[in-house]
Amino acid sequence: MTAAGDELPPLSIPITRTLIVAGAVASRDYQDVHHDSELAKEKGSPDIFMNILTTNGLVGRYITDCFGERAVLRKVAIRLGAPNYPGDTMVLCGTIVSVEGDRAEVRVVGANSIGNHVTGTVTVTVPEDGS
Repeated sequence: MTAAGDELPPLSIPITRTLIVAGAVASRDYQDVHHDSELAKEKGSPDIFMNILTTNGLVGRYITDCFGERAVLRKVAIRLGAPNYPGDTMVLCGTIVSVEGDRAEVRVVGANSIGNHVTGTVTVTVPEDGS
């Protein structure tokens, strides 16, 4: 575990059409704005866009990648902002807010070319060896 104020290494995630559609299907989110470009455009969006469940999974992956295979997500509280459209890149960054024993709270921001796609906090524990 590291200390409050430490920054996690950034993670760049290319936002592909396949990632958006696969994430929506995997999370059983069949809203047309996540897989049908023409219907998304009819509803006022320039293209399909990522759903919150995919974003949530990517935030979780980011934290567990940074804290290691023994990391356990205890709480994920995120808000969406700018949409993730195909062809863009989201860069996830994190700052450790607090550390108490085996538990850390991390402030996470994921930004794309439009602005912040996701902001929030994640609470993670990393059990000591033998736990």
